Amino acid sequence: MPREPGLSARLKLTLSYAGFVMLAGILLLVAVLAFYLYFLPNGWITTEGNFWINRAVLVRAFVPFMAAVIVFLLVFGFLGGWVLAGRMLAPLTRITDATRVAATGSLSHRIRLPGRTDEFRELADAFDTMLARLEAHVTEQRRFAANASHELRTPLAITQSLLDVARNDPERTTGELDERLRVVNTRAIELTEALLLLSRAEQRAFSRDRVDLSLVAEEAAETLLLLAEKRGVTVETSGEAAPTFGSPALLLQLTTNLVHNAIVHNLPERGAVWVTTGIEPGTVVLTVENTGEHLAQPLVATLAEPFQRGTERIRTDQAGVGLGLAIVKSITQAHDGTLSLTPRPAGGLRVAVRLPISLGYATGKSKYVSG
Repeated sequence: MPREPGLSARLKLTLSYAGFVMLAGILLLVAVLAFYLYFLPNGWITTEGNFWINRAVLVRAFVPFMAAVIVFLLVFGFLGGWVLAGRMLAPLTRITDATRVAATGSLSHRIRLPGRTDEFRELADAFDTMLARLEAHVTEQRRFAANASHELRTPLAITQSLLDVARNDPERTTGELDERLRVVNTRAIELTEALLLLSRAEQRAFSRDRVDLSLVAEEAAETLLLLAEKRGVTVETSGEAAPTFGSPALLLQLTTNLVHNAIVHNLPERGAVWVTTGIEPGTVVLTVENTGEHLAQPLVATLAEPFQRGTERIRTDQAGVGLGLAIVKSITQAHDGTLSLTPRPAGGLRVAVRLPISLGYATGKSKYVSG
């Protein structure tokens, strides 16, 4: 925003220091003069050595001295104020320089202001923290954009190849081509919808209502009942009422993604999924656990990143688009919650979502079993 030129902060502080020193000095000199005048009689008095003095003589002698002291205080206050203001504003100069560097797109620069804690150092530390988070966010967004471009390019490339084959082979039947194009197009649509949902969650473009996660868990389990029966997986939901504030649609999507992943990435036979809700101090907890093969912690730590499918445990008929847990993480953060993924010692994964609790809740029990 364009602004008219004005006085610098250093000059303003200098003038303030000098003005305060002069005002204090003048008040002190006036107080001294008033003190002497108060105790000095009206008439002439003589001291040892025949020195005659009265109030008029005292004032005439004191005023030039007072003027000299004021001039000295003005010069001393201005010079001292200029030096002190420079030292005080030196950290602010470093913060300003770091801001200009960040404005050019370089987010790796840090202020790292030394010294003990004060207002400027707290501001510098907060700015460094902001830069670190912004750098991590930008890096994540760039990686996400690159991965999204790659994922979206794959179905388009496959479609182009199928069309080229059909054009070069006019005698080829269109039934097989049509079916394969439908599959590729469906995958592209699912990926696009997942990206839109992820973007919506990250922007927090939703209204908040009171939601009971226990009811959401039952609805998600019931929705995926046929998939669980098809795979021979038992899904059990239990726990107490878990009231929170958020988007019912997004929280249902979060729970559905977790239960779907738990069903798909499970044992080939007699798998199990446990969905529980509970209350902890200040939070409600949604936990989804499943059986499955043993997972290494380094792999688990990356599963919530976009397009990380966990290829070691994936089933070819339910490959997905690699955004299931990324959407869960984004929805959780948009609701001011936390997401934790932990491998189970017996195999499988335990996912816990913690969200702020809604006040004035009523506890209850629910249970639903399928499979």
